[in-house]
Amino acid sequence: MIIKEISIRKMKMMMKTPFSTSFGTLQEKDFLVLEVTDEFGNTGWGESVAFRAPWYTEETLETNLHMIKDFLIPLVIGIEIEHPDEVSTLFAPIRRNNMAKAAVEGAIWDLYAKRNKLTLAQALGGEQERIEVGISIGIHDNHADLVTTVRGFIDKGYKRIKVKIKPGHDIEVIRELRKHFPDVPLMADANSAYTLEDVELLKQLDAFDLMMIEQPLAYDDIIDHAVLQRQLTTPICLDESILSLEDARKAIELGSTKIINVKIGRVGGLTEAKKIHDYCMEQGIPVWCGGMLEAGIGRAHNIALTTLPNFILPGDTAGSSHYWKQDIITPEVVVEDGYITVPTAYGIGYEPDFGAMDQFTVDKMYFKGSCK
Repeated sequence: MIIKEISIRKMKMMMKTPFSTSFGTLQEKDFLVLEVTDEFGNTGWGESVAFRAPWYTEETLETNLHMIKDFLIPLVIGIEIEHPDEVSTLFAPIRRNNMAKAAVEGAIWDLYAKRNKLTLAQALGGEQERIEVGISIGIHDNHADLVTTVRGFIDKGYKRIKVKIKPGHDIEVIRELRKHFPDVPLMADANSAYTLEDVELLKQLDAFDLMMIEQPLAYDDIIDHAVLQRQLTTPICLDESILSLEDARKAIELGSTKIINVKIGRVGGLTEAKKIHDYCMEQGIPVWCGGMLEAGIGRAHNIALTTLPNFILPGDTAGSSHYWKQDIITPEVVVEDGYITVPTAYGIGYEPDFGAMDQFTVDKMYFKGSCK
């Protein structure tokens, strides 16, 4: 296939409610949506998950836009590509900038699947017809409100509850939830808010039978996590520390993690995500698909990835209506009794809702044949 045209939409959508973590609160989400078009007019869609500010990784929406326009598009437009796996090779000279790479590569994966009359899940080698879904819940200042929120999601059938924690908002939060929900699959996500000086505090979490504690220490660390894991019975799950297959291999060999959260944008695309999945499966390390507050296109890519066999833990891919009053795809992603049915239409399985996309688009750029 030959990529003849690429368009970039700069989007802005308001979330239904603010989402708070240890590093801030978000309600207005800015992101990029890419459309790639081949020589026959077929199209594929991708989404950049970078935030406005560099508090998750060093990437931002504006740095993604710069990288995509000025470096990544020139590497793929007008080039004959047999398979999306080739895209990561084309992008290899560019250091990091994984979310920018993933947005372009994801659109090409969607295009490839459509051209070959496959669902994206099938193109990746996935076989599951429906996936289990967990929910990620931001920090609540009021324990009673948090309990009410959690109960609502349990009543809707969500298979796992993830709550954000931070220093001063941790042990008592988990204790309160365990008091009300003694048997629910529960995990805590620290988003790198702690250090090894907090070992004694973190060891208190062992009393609550958590599925895991996610990324308790520094965002770029695998050494201290190994030290911490030796002192905990609760499994550590790494998120921000894993940017590649090599990171996953080193962390597993060091004993830094017993579970890995795979995020397509964080690791640079579906090709690298699948490599991490395959390696973890060989090593007996379960994986799950994390969320980045995606709109529908990014959410659809997550669904397809989660159909691979080692995604044995519920991910963060909640339904569209949890986050948005209106999503940018049709039909929207729907959760029924804690499951999402994997779409059977070719590619990502959802169609862009152009009315909604136009409503939320603040700028649009076109590239045809070259990046001039």
